Amino acid sequence: MTMYTVSLKHLAEEFKLETLYQSSDFDKIQITVEDVNRPALQLSGFFEHFEPARIQVLGMVENTYLSGMSAGHRGLAFDRLLSYRPPALIIARGFEPYPECMEKAKQYNVSILRTEDTTSDLVSTMIATLKHYLAPRLTRHGVLVEVHGEGMLLLGDSGVGKSEAAIELVKRGHRLIADDAVEIKKEGAYLLTGSAPELIRHYIELRGIGVINVAKLFGIGAIKDSANIDMIVNLEYWRDDVLYDRLGVESTFTTILGVKIPTLTIPVKPGRNLAVILEVAAMNNRQKKMGYNAALEFTEQINRHFDATLGM
Repeated sequence: MTMYTVSLKHLAEEFKLETLYQSSDFDKIQITVEDVNRPALQLSGFFEHFEPARIQVLGMVENTYLSGMSAGHRGLAFDRLLSYRPPALIIARGFEPYPECMEKAKQYNVSILRTEDTTSDLVSTMIATLKHYLAPRLTRHGVLVEVHGEGMLLLGDSGVGKSEAAIELVKRGHRLIADDAVEIKKEGAYLLTGSAPELIRHYIELRGIGVINVAKLFGIGAIKDSANIDMIVNLEYWRDDVLYDRLGVESTFTTILGVKIPTLTIPVKPGRNLAVILEVAAMNNRQKKMGYNAALEFTEQINRHFDATLGM
């Protein structure tokens, strides 16, 4: 699997971090770990299971602990920590860096950055940002639309009508995220998000017409840069020899990047109003997430009817 990175320079600019000391390789450092570390244990000398690839953050607790040390002990603590050459050391809450910290940073060529943000705000926001940049991802051929707040990934053979269904949904007030290629990221244990490659973002191809810009034609409210993938719909040509699901009792899932996504297979043939069907599918999926399943309710109602009839 491809490993994704984000540059330390980009993070420093995004978080508006003040540079107290810039390492000689600052512009080249790439962050590869989606977590940060508060090195309280390491400052006390405990380095078992220490991950040097993480950004280190000094907050109130660490600063208070260091203030109780002599200059010699602080120098030893920073020497041990910075000798591992972490990507950077960030000082939160605007604290002044200790001279021993700056001395060892220059010795080991480690960048020292500073922010006025509280430690908890910095850590939580940076972890979320790193998860976004470093998330595992892949690209699938399909169309991603948001229908009634549900991110719907349309899959199927070329020419089955995915783009045509998407443009009809846009006309009905829903939003296009990606056409033809969908970049899928795993941004949480159970969360997939989809977006369009920058080159084709906001464009859609319609056979017989060509490529159109959805944002320019339908307005900015017709597009969205990214959306969660809440369900997958496989569109396929109607086949008379296939028995399609009539009740919807059985739940089907597709696994992408280790995440199971509810999946429907919808047959396509002339005369079916596909946009309306997809709207109903989105609303039904939303109801299921809220705990209501019409198919199960209907089945239970039928069973009660037959039980009552047989008991007469």
